Amino acid sequence: MLDAELKAKINQLWDKFWSGGISNPIVAIEQMSYLIFMKRLEDEDNKREQSAQLSRLKYQSLFKGKEDCKWSVWTKMSADKILDHVRDKVFPFLRTIGSENSMYQQYMKDAVFVIPTSSLLIESVKLINEMHIKEQNRDTKGDIYEYLLSELTTAGKNGQFRTPRHIIKMMTELVNPQIGENVCDPACGTAGFLITALEHILKNNTSRGRIRVDDEGNEYNFVGDKLTNAQWQLLEKETLYGFDIDHTMVRIALMNLMMHGIDNPTVCQMNTLSKRFEQYSYYDVILANPPFKGSIDESDLSDSFIVHTKKTELLFLELMYNLLSNGGRCAVIVPEGVLFGNSNAHKNIRKLLLEECRLDAIISMPSGVFKPYAGVSTGILVFTKGETTKKVWFYEMKSDGFTLDDKRTKIDGKGDIPDIINTFKKRKKEKYEDRTSRCFLVPIEEIREKDYDLSISKYKEIKYEKIEYEKPEVIKEKITKIENEIIKALNTLEI
Repeated sequence: MLDAELKAKINQLWDKFWSGGISNPIVAIEQMSYLIFMKRLEDEDNKREQSAQLSRLKYQSLFKGKEDCKWSVWTKMSADKILDHVRDKVFPFLRTIGSENSMYQQYMKDAVFVIPTSSLLIESVKLINEMHIKEQNRDTKGDIYEYLLSELTTAGKNGQFRTPRHIIKMMTELVNPQIGENVCDPACGTAGFLITALEHILKNNTSRGRIRVDDEGNEYNFVGDKLTNAQWQLLEKETLYGFDIDHTMVRIALMNLMMHGIDNPTVCQMNTLSKRFEQYSYYDVILANPPFKGSIDESDLSDSFIVHTKKTELLFLELMYNLLSNGGRCAVIVPEGVLFGNSNAHKNIRKLLLEECRLDAIISMPSGVFKPYAGVSTGILVFTKGETTKKVWFYEMKSDGFTLDDKRTKIDGKGDIPDIINTFKKRKKEKYEDRTSRCFLVPIEEIREKDYDLSISKYKEIKYEKIEYEKPEVIKEKITKIENEIIKALNTLEI
């Protein structure tokens, strides 16, 4: 969504932090988040003030009595004053905004501003100002922050990385969240799935004439002009729910959602597998890429689980089933082993998804999708709670639009994704019987016979072409003839 110049400036910002002594990517992201958030805060306050004036309504600025906390004020301060002012005045103010009992205030209580020098602060401010001037020309919201967060994938330290944005978008298209439905990610990280669900709903409620397209064909400017005031209230307050075990990631997720227009987001620090988390069947849509490798104290494991295992990838699947309301839809990324593992826990979780849900799709992804930080083969499960499976739609993704090596160079950024979305939508109308093709349907009876194995290789047929080889004496004769022609040609050369 961002052009090369904007991306270059974000990369410069990363470089400034590295050279300024902040080398941990999570700490760097957090500190950059605070700065971008400070800039956004004044921009949004100005917009609301202008809107109130046009409507002849009264408006009290967020900065009333704290005018020196405005970005436009403190960024003009001299080098000997700016760092102390931000650390001692602006940052404490930042921790207090929002309603008194909001999630934001709760998780900002122990936030710390650790930018060490005035020079790093001033250089960062300069780059952020340049980025926002250019971004405003495109009339986007949150794209800079989204690209900044995407750089966590290349950093990939401490096991912290994000699901590729194009994969998130594909999964969101498959479950198709609507206005009035609530969306949950029980391991939300930086809130990538929640942001994409928000954008998906806004896009479906934006007039075509308002949507814009960038040079690469990506749509943006989803303003949601078709939504009523009541629907906006619903979207902002009762639609998006996230949970994560990491305190810092929760803080980043909260700021991410607020920068995308959700003033009081519902994101909590919580181990959703533990006894402390109550598993209500409440959510209409679940989108997630939960931790594949994780450990949990067995004594702290929720009593709601019926599948006996300590494997987090299996526990999260049962958790999502438990959290879905009847008719609720889920799209989740799982390691390939979940599809064919032969332990009782593996079989029981697959049986649960097939017999107590309608398992709509299994999309097998190539192993390079999560490189450079993980080479494991993965799949996407799409299921609907409360119906019995009749047929499962399998799709073998060959490309996601990027190279599958560590560099993950862009090819077209799409690969098989448009075809996956289109054929998924047509799966009930088409037969998809050819098992030599990239997608096909398998009846539940056959899956039961194969002990609930869900690996695509178990059902895909490989088409072999018979090749007729020439007899050895014929090949020998051809070789001899070629050799004689070469010798004849050499003899005619003048030396």
